Parts: sequence; structure tokens; C-alpha cells
Amino acid sequence: MTTPARSRSTRPLRPKGQGQWALGHLEPLNPNERMKKDQDGLAVRDRILNHYPYTGFAGIDPQDLRGRFRWWGLYTQRKEGIDGGKTAILEPEELDAPFFMQRIRLDGGQLTSDQLRVIAGISTRFGRDVADVTDRQNIQLHWIRIEDVPAIWAALEGAGMTTAEACGDTPRVILGCPLAGVDGDEIIDATPAIEETVQRYVGDTSLSNLPRKFKSAISGCADQCTLHEINDIAFVGAVHPEFGAGYDLWVGGGLSTNPKLGVRLGTFVAADRVAEVWYAVASLFRDYGYRRMRTRARLKFLVADMGPEWVRTTLEKEYLTAPLPDGPPPPPPRNEGRDHIGIHQQSDGRLAVGFAPRAGRLSGTTLTAVADLADRFAAGRIRATTTQKLVILDVDPAGADQLTAELAALDLVVRPSVFRRGTMACTGIEFCKLAIVETKAKAGALIDELERRLPDFDEPIGIHVNGCPNACARFQVADIGLKGSLVPDESGEMVEGFQLHLGGHLGVRSRLGRKSRGLKVTSAGVADYVDGLLRAYSDGRDEGESFADWVERADESVLAAPADRAGAVAPAEPEPEPASGASGAV
Repeated sequence: MTTPARSRSTRPLRPKGQGQWALGHLEPLNPNERMKKDQDGLAVRDRILNHYPYTGFAGIDPQDLRGRFRWWGLYTQRKEGIDGGKTAILEPEELDAPFFMQRIRLDGGQLTSDQLRVIAGISTRFGRDVADVTDRQNIQLHWIRIEDVPAIWAALEGAGMTTAEACGDTPRVILGCPLAGVDGDEIIDATPAIEETVQRYVGDTSLSNLPRKFKSAISGCADQCTLHEINDIAFVGAVHPEFGAGYDLWVGGGLSTNPKLGVRLGTFVAADRVAEVWYAVASLFRDYGYRRMRTRARLKFLVADMGPEWVRTTLEKEYLTAPLPDGPPPPPPRNEGRDHIGIHQQSDGRLAVGFAPRAGRLSGTTLTAVADLADRFAAGRIRATTTQKLVILDVDPAGADQLTAELAALDLVVRPSVFRRGTMACTGIEFCKLAIVETKAKAGALIDELERRLPDFDEPIGIHVNGCPNACARFQVADIGLKGSLVPDESGEMVEGFQLHLGGHLGVRSRLGRKSRGLKVTSAGVADYVDGLLRAYSDGRDEGESFADWVERADESVLAAPADRAGAVAPAEPEPEPASGASGAV
């Protein structure tokens, strides 16, 4: 464990007694802190490689299994057949299946075709041909056995990839724009800043014991696609009138059960200082972050309590080599969609082709086919997005139509419906021990049903399906956020369902979704509810009014019972179009 810095703050923290190292509160105050004090999470690597493959799952120490394994991207998988009503009742060992989810960190979402083939091969050989692209640009595999982890890591590391600090109380993957370096409208190419930060600090034991996870984004994207508003730290492309292109610094964003939007520090960060400033903020979080109660251990709580002025002052006085100049805010996003789906011209005249799986669910077999297409039609560069999508860079314009058709044959849609484009889903009860409801199949079925019922609906709409309150699918900032819970059906029996969060939005006017404690829907009734809600919006909106703006002013009664409108207009039977996204399995 790194020796904490002495307190040199110019202002006493409040509230006190929160386990902050910088104030001398060194005694671990919860089980996770005791586990980390016993041994650093990164130190479990040797046991994973050289001990546990021989003992098998039953021989894994519980502190390693449900603690330190996360420092290397391994989470225990949910045992099959356990319903959501038992999620919060059973002990962890009762929920564990003898398999793991393996998260592969892809900083900036960057992949080569050869790397994607390696991931695909691991999925087909060791993971029952399942792979998920996440909304943090990672790829996750499932059904992984401890006996196979050494071979998996050898394959990944041999291809230049890692699972280090993909989970745990560490600096997680750094988000970056998938079009970095090729988008002619970008403010600055953040690739060098991401690479320097990763090279210097991922795996650094000075940051491997943070109070909680630390989520980062570094991007000069004109669309602001890395969602700086909900990261612990974000560098957002901005142009200083004196110093030119660089970054505006944001801190303290995060969702989960107590969502908060990030705040600007009002500083300008030059490109050559990004890694230094990133490390300074992470170190401040390490030293001053709350460690007594795990539910308040994220940076967002410290920022909310102390304010951005204290954060900036403390950074400059205690952690940085020189103060940061004041800086302008970033310009508004070019595109509120922020997803890079479709065909976009690169600055060199080639094309970036972004396409949508179904709520991030893929297979190793499909990923192999994508890698082959990236070699046939482009230069073998592939990027993951923050909306569970993929992009192939450097496509020859002459081959774009053929590539689009071949992707469509894989149920990967370049010109998706608004429903395919805007729907995301977390892992859900299929694999996650925290989940209450199923998500991936529900999201896929919802896409199909909405495309059938509302074929002419073309307004951008985000529908995020989350299996529990922890917001892995960002339900609080979606137009329609579905938070998994148990709800009563018509007979009063508790069944799978969702609490509704409506009108969330990130962009020019960011805000969290509107919620009402009683606004819930059964899983079986989701399609009717969303259908009716979108019809109510279409009928009641002002010209040019977005869904989020309409929800903000809509009467509660309209939001509470829109299912009455479902099917009010008989849906036409549209002719299937190429790349419509209306077919295929989850």
C-alpha cells in the first residue's frame, strides 16, 4: 500500500472521519479496505497464473475471488437459475457459478484486426462464443474457467492487450473518441495523451489502491462522444485564445445509485500536461477520497462536498508542478447523437463505417468475420464506441456499399433504425450477480417490436435497459431509462419489471432523467409502454422539440399511462430495407 501524503490542505475537509488518508485516517473501515491493506490487488496475478489453475475454482481464497481478481478484470459469474428476487438475499458464494466474466480493457477503444481475432478466438474456444461490447469501449467474455486464464492472458498479452485494472478500485479504461486522428473536425487528437497516460500509470502501484473505481475520458472529439459529464475525470477538447488547442478539465461525474454530473474546474490543460494532471487528480482522490463507507467512496462525493474551487486549489498547491491557466469551456457538441454510427468521411478521404450490434451482444464467430472485413475493405483498424457499437476505419469509398451489405448479413447495421441505434443494455441477470432482471434479450425484442409498430418514427431516442440500480447502461441519462426491479403485475404478484427514468440527456443542456416512485412497468408490458409514450410525444411535442425537452414539461398523467395509446395507429407492414436492423437474434 502506498504511503499516503501528509495533509497540506489549506481548508479542513468536511465531513470528517471519512477514512481519508490525507487527514490521517489510515485505519481500514470496511471489508474492502481491509482486503486491500492485506495485499495489493495487483499482487494476485501470480496466484492466478501459477496456483489457482491447479486448485480449481473451489480452491480460490474468497478475498481473491471476490476482491483482488477484479484488479485483473475477472468477476465471478452468476449461477444459472437464480431469479432476481434472490439477488439481495443470498450470500455471495450462493450466487457464484464456477465461471468468470473476463473484461479486456481497450483504452481509447482501439483494436487492430489481429487483436480482434485473438479476442474472437478466445471467445469461441474458451467462452462459449459469447462476447459483449460495453459502453466503456471494453470487450467482455463470459463462461471463462480459472484453468484457462493463463492461456487467455498469454494470447491477449502476446497481441499487445491487457486485462490489468479493467475492474477493481483502480484507474479503469480511458475512454477516447473512435475517430481520433481521422476526424477532420476534431479539436485535438487525444491519442498521444491516452497512450502516454496508459504507459506511465496503468499497473502503477501508487494508484492501485484507490477508494473506489476511477473512470476517465480524454478526447478532442467534436461530438464529445466520451460523455465527459459522467466520468470521474474528463479532458474535453477546447481552444484557448492564447495557447491553442488543448483540454478543458472536468471532475466528479458518475451515475450508479446516487448520480451526479461532473463540474468544470475552469482550467486549460495543454496536451503535454494531460498525463501529469490526470495523475494529480487520481492522487488527490487516493489521498482525500472517502474510505469509511463504500457507498460514498467515489470522487463525485468529495467534489460535491468540497466544491470545484477546493479541488483546483488543492491540485495546484499539493500535486502539480505549476498552476493551470484559466480556460474557456468546450464548444457545444457538433452532433447530439454522439455515437459515430453510419458512414463518415475521414480527413484523408477514406471512410469510417460505424455499425450497430444488438445492444452490444456479439459472438466470437461474428468478431472474426468483422476482423476479416476490416482487412478486406480497410486497413485493419477497428474501434469500439461508448454506445456498445463498433467502427471500421480507413474504408476505401469504392467498397463502402459492399462492406455495408456484408455487415448487414452479420446483423451488424450501418444505417440502423433509431431504435437499434439508441438502445443499450447491461449484462443483466444472465451473467451478473447484482442484476434483478434480464436485459440483453429484452432489449433485442424491444428493438424488433418498436421497429414493427413504429416504422416511421425517426426522432433520435435513447432507450437504456439496466438490470439493477447500478447504472452500467446509464439509465439516468437516457431518453427512456429502464431500471430493473421487481414490480407487481395485475394480480399483485411480483414479477420482473422496470422503474422508469424519463428525459435524461447529455449535451448542451445535460440533466438526469425524471423519475416518479410509482412509475413502473412489468417486463411484459415494456413494449406497450414505450410504444404509447412515443406516440404521446409525437402527438404532443412542439415543432423541433426533443423527447427530453418534451418529457421535462409533460404532465405526470401523460407519462404514467401512455400504454393506452399503444397500437392506436395501426402499424404499416414496411418493406424490409437493407441494413434496417429488424432481424437477427440477440
